[in-house]
Amino acid sequence: MDVLRRIFKAFSYPNYRLLWIGSCTSSIGTWMQQFAQSWLVLDMSKSAFLLGLDAFLAQLPIILFSLVGGVIADRMDRRKLLLVSQYIQMISATLLTVLIATGYVRIWHILSLSFVVGSAQAFGGPASQALVPSLVSKEDLPNAIALNSIQFNLARVIGPVLGGIALEQLGAAWCFGLNALSFVAVVFSLWMMKVSFTPEHSAVSILTSMKEGFGFIRNQGAMQALIVIAFGMTLFAFPMMTFFPVFARDVFHGGPTAFTALLSTSGVGSIVGALTVASMGNVKRKGLIALSALIMVGVCIASFALSRNLILSCFIVFVNGATLMVAFSMITSLVQLIVSNEMRGRVMSVYNVAFRGGMPIGSLGTGYLVKFFSAPAVICANGILLATMGVYVLIAQRKVAKL
Repeated sequence: MDVLRRIFKAFSYPNYRLLWIGSCTSSIGTWMQQFAQSWLVLDMSKSAFLLGLDAFLAQLPIILFSLVGGVIADRMDRRKLLLVSQYIQMISATLLTVLIATGYVRIWHILSLSFVVGSAQAFGGPASQALVPSLVSKEDLPNAIALNSIQFNLARVIGPVLGGIALEQLGAAWCFGLNALSFVAVVFSLWMMKVSFTPEHSAVSILTSMKEGFGFIRNQGAMQALIVIAFGMTLFAFPMMTFFPVFARDVFHGGPTAFTALLSTSGVGSIVGALTVASMGNVKRKGLIALSALIMVGVCIASFALSRNLILSCFIVFVNGATLMVAFSMITSLVQLIVSNEMRGRVMSVYNVAFRGGMPIGSLGTGYLVKFFSAPAVICANGILLATMGVYVLIAQRKVAKL
């Protein structure tokens, strides 16, 4: 019982518990749609490049708008900003449901709405990351971040399974429709919450506020290195998951079932990794743990690319998901613990740009290179580069390892 109490300690805060339940329900719907959307784009276009382009357009707004979103998150009620973001995503999912159900859907519809949803997330992401620390005490913040990772990855297991069943038995429109419905849960949770943070009115311009955020980061020593690591992690690690449909179809000669197996085992591994972090509490030497896990992620990615056996690949993906979550949780905890509350929205927006910004660049670049080389060759190279980056930072940037 003591172990369970320690793992789920952040659930003792009612507002955090509300947000977690609502976000988990919504994330399950999001993963159902993402599963169906990836398979739909590949099936309609027969193009790995367009699959990468869809992921690129979903993440591009993070680069374009997150910094502005971070300033706004420090200037207005973060809960209300999150609500607007959820409404836009709900409307987008509903529109795609109608287009697919009526047979009018085209690739450009999917690509355009991916950009719209990404834009909503560019403003909602900094608000969400800045909101969590105001719901729990500082000493329980690493636990809250780990539990957030659990809900995200629990959804990453359940969502594709339900998405695969819905796609095969009911059709793609149901995956998108159920995602639209799932947003009701997080909207209800946000309306029920009572948040203590009240933003101060600022007379300075948005540009000046951004500069203040960058200045804070420059003066915090290891913060710059943590943000660079976050970018490299998503640049090299996440394309593997984007191209799971290509591996399922071309390497393992399977269909949606093989795709579901890869996504689900990756999600289960991430849950195990997040539970491990949650049980550790506010552990010391987070930087060393994060870099060690990052090197292991690179090794797993390269191994996955070389594997030709689905069962072995699922095991590798499981280990990769666990170690990736350990690295992510530790790095995010370090950033959140360093930053002050009044600067949190701006600093987390820069972190968000780095973390999420690597995804579209990695997906688009990998999709482009796959046209000239095989998907396994490109993904293997990504893994080697990620492991190399981890080793370099471990040896040359000792300030991170000492955190």
